Amino acid sequence: MLGEYRIAGRRAAEISASIERAVGAGELEPGQLLPPIRELATGLGVNPNTVAAAYRILRERGVIETAGRRGSRVRPRPATTGRQEIRADAPAGVRDVADGNPDPALLPSLAKAFAAAGEQGDREPVLYGEAPVEPGLERLTRSHLDADGVPDGPLAVLSGSLDAIERVLAVHLKPGDTVAVEDPGWGSLLDLVPALGLRTAPVGLDDEGPVPDDVRRALEAGARALIVTDRAQNPTGASVTATRARALRAVLSEYPEALLIEDDHGNGIVDLPLHPLAGATHSWVFVRSVAKAYGPDLRLAVLTGDPVTLDRVRGRQRLGAGWVPRVLQRALLRLWTDGALDPAAVAAAYRGRRDLLIDALAERGVRAHGRSGLNVWIPVPDETGTVSRLLHAGWAVSAGARFRLNSPPGIRVTVATLTPEETGPLADAIASAVSPGPARSYV
Repeated sequence: MLGEYRIAGRRAAEISASIERAVGAGELEPGQLLPPIRELATGLGVNPNTVAAAYRILRERGVIETAGRRGSRVRPRPATTGRQEIRADAPAGVRDVADGNPDPALLPSLAKAFAAAGEQGDREPVLYGEAPVEPGLERLTRSHLDADGVPDGPLAVLSGSLDAIERVLAVHLKPGDTVAVEDPGWGSLLDLVPALGLRTAPVGLDDEGPVPDDVRRALEAGARALIVTDRAQNPTGASVTATRARALRAVLSEYPEALLIEDDHGNGIVDLPLHPLAGATHSWVFVRSVAKAYGPDLRLAVLTGDPVTLDRVRGRQRLGAGWVPRVLQRALLRLWTDGALDPAAVAAAYRGRRDLLIDALAERGVRAHGRSGLNVWIPVPDETGTVSRLLHAGWAVSAGARFRLNSPPGIRVTVATLTPEETGPLADAIASAVSPGPARSYV
C-alpha cells in the first residue's frame, strides 16, 4: 500500500508530520491509499484514537481526504505540493509567455504616490486604535462600487484577493465543507481550498462565465460556497455577461444560504462591464484587487459584503495583522485620484494582444479563448507533449494541469508583453505543437 515508505511516530502530531513529510517529498503520491486506522495503530503500537487524531490533522491541513469505508488517501492535489510547481522554466534563449504577470510598461509609476503618502504619514501618523480603512479610500471605493451595481455594505482592506478569499472561507466554513470552484480556474485558489481542509467541487465554464447547470449540481450536492471570477478569469479570460449573471442569480436564489465570493481582480485592465452577482444570497462578498493594474507588489484588495461576514473578517483581522498599512492605502488613493493609470488604454492594449494571437491561431486552425485579461487559453489534446514541443521551439507556456480539476487539457499563454512581431511565430509554433483535430471546448 505504501511501497517502501514507513510511517513513524508515537503521538498524533508525530504521525501526521511523518505522513506530510512523505507527501511533500513525493514518497507518498497523490491518490495513494493510507493504511486503515486500526492497522496502522497496530503497526505503530499506539491507540487507534491516536492514529484517528493524526488523520484528522492531515484532513484539516488539506493533505489527505477520507471517503468512509473506502478509507483515507492522499489528496489529488495535496496542500504540500502546490500547483506553482507545475511549470516549465524558461532557460536562456526561450521566450517566457507563462508567467501571468502584467506588462511592466503599462504599470503606473509609484514614486510620487508613495512619496505623498509618506509625507502625509509624517504629518498625520497612524496610531493604534485608529480606523483600519483610510477614509478617503473608503469613500472613493464605495462610489466606484455603487457605479458598478455592487450592493451597499461595510468595507475592509486586505492584502490581495487570495488573502481576502482565505479569510472569508475561514470565518464561514469548517474542514470537510465543499466549495464550488471554476474549472479550469486559478491555480493558487485550487491550492488554497484544500489547504484549508475544504473539498472542491469543479464547475465548468465557457466564455460567459460559470455554467449555471454545473453550479446548480454543485449546490444540490451540498457545496456550501461558490467562488466566481467576474472578469479576466484565470486562465480562460472568461467574463460574466449580463445574460449569464441573470441565469446564475436565478440558480443562487434557490440556495440562499450558500456563501458567494466574487473576485474582480481584472478591474483596471478590462474594458468589459461588470455584472455582479453580489446580494444573490444572504452571505456574500465582493473582492476587488489592484495587483494586475498597479503591480503585483501592491498587495491590496478592497472587500465588501453582508454585515455579518464583514464583521467576522474584520474581527479576525484585528486579532492578527490588525490592518493593512494605511500608508499603502494612501498611496493607492493617490494613484486613483491622480489618474496615474488610464484603464481604457491599458485594457485596449491587452485586448489588442489577445485578439492578435487568437486570430492568428484561428487562421492556423487552432481554437483559443480570451475575452478579457492577460491570458489566452488553448485546448490541446496532449498537454504534456504540447508544452514540451513548444519549449523545444523556444516558447515557455503554462501547462493546463496547473489550473484544472476535471476539465480537458489545455495550455495558458500570457500575452501581456507579446509583441505583434512575435505573434505569428508563436502561433506557428503552437499550431505545430498542437497538431489540431476537431475544435474542442473547455466546458
